[in-house]
Amino acid sequence: MRITLNNRQESFEASTLTFEELIKEKNFTFKLLVTKLNGKVVKKDQRSEVWINDGDDVTVMHLVSGG
Repeated sequence: MRITLNNRQESFEASTLTFEELIKEKNFTFKLLVTKLNGKVVKKDQRSEVWINDGDDVTVMHLVSGG
């Protein structure tokens, strides 16, 4: 499967992945993540139910705050 992840082409052996699987595979460890699939926000409680397919545009952003 080939997807665009954060504006970069990525390849995976699986034909589909859930957001939860993608986050584990790419080792995103920040607690506060914003996830989008083809421009639509995917909420944290939906990440195990939303499937990423070949050709999808995926965004995973870390939220960082400070002062």
